[in-house]
Amino acid sequence: MFTVELYAKIRHAVMVDGLSRREAAKRFGVHRNTIMKMLSYSVPPGYRRRERPASKKLGPYMAWIDAILEGDSKVHKKQWHTAHRIFERLRDEQGFTGGYTIVREYVAQAMLRTREMFVPLSHRPGHAQADFGEADGYIGGKKVRFHYFCMDLPHSDGCFVKAYPAETAEAFCDGHVAAFDFLGGVPKSILYDNTKLAVAKIVKSGKRLRSKMFAELQSHYLFDDRFGRPGKGNDKGKVEGLVGYARRNFMTPLPVAESFDAFNARLLDACSKRRQATLRGHTTTIAERMQADLAAFMKLPPAPYDACDKVATRVSSLSLVRYKNHRLLGAGAFGAHHPGQEAANRVGLPAGRLHDGRDGRALFALEHRDHKGLL
Repeated sequence: MFTVELYAKIRHAVMVDGLSRREAAKRFGVHRNTIMKMLSYSVPPGYRRRERPASKKLGPYMAWIDAILEGDSKVHKKQWHTAHRIFERLRDEQGFTGGYTIVREYVAQAMLRTREMFVPLSHRPGHAQADFGEADGYIGGKKVRFHYFCMDLPHSDGCFVKAYPAETAEAFCDGHVAAFDFLGGVPKSILYDNTKLAVAKIVKSGKRLRSKMFAELQSHYLFDDRFGRPGKGNDKGKVEGLVGYARRNFMTPLPVAESFDAFNARLLDACSKRRQATLRGHTTTIAERMQADLAAFMKLPPAPYDACDKVATRVSSLSLVRYKNHRLLGAGAFGAHHPGQEAANRVGLPAGRLHDGRDGRALFALEHRDHKGLL
């Protein structure tokens, strides 16, 4: 490797003093081709390998290895082939007689070529991302694992978080209703993963069939839905970050509250206080940047969506109704007045009370549609 000083001397002798390349080669004891390179670079460029020499032993098997790595991209990441496993299969299935090192090096290079690359995104105001997280806490004196709905505004980093005893369609839709009310408007579009709470089925063409309750919610507020690629959490990285942030900052140490209502009041206060923060890379607060989001939002409808599962059932003479394999006891007056008749009921959050089913799962209270009696 030649030094920078030698480069400078030769370049000065040829380009300033007018020494020929042949004479410079003789005077400094270097090859004429090296003189040509020194005249092209002001400092030593270092050795640059144009292309890795092909391995004679591994060459016939490279396409086979590439096919394995391509197939791995379609299966669970924890079941991808390691370089050692590929070496074993080469040896046992293909009769490969080479060493492990050349296989490991080729696999490492192939993984670099196919690795997904990322660039920072610029988010337009007026759009949102939504997801669920889960954490532990003490609610009503009992340690429980609860779920919490998160909505993030990628442009401003405004956020909303609300906890629920279960990750149900009712909680999913109620989270939207509460978030829209807290944020003061409806985002133009919301990005989701492919949760079954919103997507009933993905058909072959890639079209997503919405679940009944989510379709009702969308029709009520008229926002557009967008969905990330299956298994690609980075497609909605903002709300994924909010899920972790809320767990680390709003739920550590383990929260203690008398009820979910009390806990959610604290979460709402935490979301409001966060608006005064100035995040890294910005010169204005979240509240100031949220003004652009609010200007782009759609207006709230006159009345909020009724986030509940609406079912038709019968009330027995014992004031019992059946919902999802559970028999629930209603008010005696209601059963006495409507025995054997079909009653339209709503299962959701507005009734407020929670009942524990026999399997330990939380059931939302039932309320009669015309509000003449509570079940």
